[in-house]
Amino acid sequence: MKGEQGMQRVLSRVAVVVVAVFAVTSGCALFEDERTAKGRKLYRHYCMHCHGESGQQQEGFNWERMPDPRPRDLSESEAMSTFSDEEIFNTISRDMRDTTLQEVLDDENYFAVSTMPTFKYTLSEEELWAVVGYVRTLHGGSLTFDVEGRKAELESRFKAAETAHDQAKQAMDEALAKQEAEEAARAEAEEEAEEEAEEDDEDMDMEDDEDADLEEEDEEEILLPEEEAYEKVAEQFEAAKAAWENFSKRPRMTQIARPDLTVEETEKAVLEEKGKSLYFNKYGCNGCHSIGDVGGLVGPALDRAGFRLNDTWVYRWVRYPQGMKKHTRMPNLGLDDPDARAVTAYLDTLRAPKPDKPIPLPE
Repeated sequence: MKGEQGMQRVLSRVAVVVVAVFAVTSGCALFEDERTAKGRKLYRHYCMHCHGESGQQQEGFNWERMPDPRPRDLSESEAMSTFSDEEIFNTISRDMRDTTLQEVLDDENYFAVSTMPTFKYTLSEEELWAVVGYVRTLHGGSLTFDVEGRKAELESRFKAAETAHDQAKQAMDEALAKQEAEEAARAEAEEEAEEEAEEDDEDMDMEDDEDADLEEEDEEEILLPEEEAYEKVAEQFEAAKAAWENFSKRPRMTQIARPDLTVEETEKAVLEEKGKSLYFNKYGCNGCHSIGDVGGLVGPALDRAGFRLNDTWVYRWVRYPQGMKKHTRMPNLGLDDPDARAVTAYLDTLRAPKPDKPIPLPE
């Protein structure tokens, strides 16, 4: 009996040691809440190759190949604690802007580093906060932003907007029905009056018809007050609905249609030069892709993109990567049609000779 009790104590101590070791080596993953665990998973998929597993510099396989300024040390408590949760959130969910513009560089509220991508068009707001929460753990902090309060606020705003929308629509429908009934009654009265009226001659009839036609052409459509009110409320409702849905659902686009990429020869060089500037200075493609021996290793090398890639495919890919490959690491950077056309045109110019040896894949 004593032997069995001794063995149980030994096994218990071993179990405690194993759990402790596992907790330390896995960043205390056993004690993470659901949001932090989700943030860890997203961080490993989208961020770790540049920022490293523990947020330290030189850890990620892509770190050495990135242009300056390279990723900051996310594990450094003194520096990272100076940033609020909202500032970190805004950094990873901003719109990409042209960093060659002085106004962008001078904007203290904008993170003007092109090679740090945005995830605004890839992840839901809830997922973005989860990433912020996990980043906090890398320097011993924790998320203080009230995510649940934000969720409740968006839901309340959406429900209020939905109620106002339904009421405004009902008022508009009733007003339109009343207007239609009045117009029908007026038309019927005019028809009866015309039937009873005695016409002097045919010429007078034709003259009257012409005047009536002129009046119809000059008449402008006048919106009812209820219609104008509904249009304003409907716009507010759509904004509230989008904010609520984007909190828990990832942004989605309709499938990008096949574009006509025909360009006049006189405009081609200008478009290609614009695409080159966007590639490096706005969307920071060189942070993940290489041209020659320069640039990141996360995505494929683009030295021979002009030979290997179809223009239509490139355009659709840079507009909406997740529409082409659902779980790709490349985020949707928010390229609009003109920027996508320019970047596509630039990539088409990349036609390096075929290398003697295949480029090795990143480890």
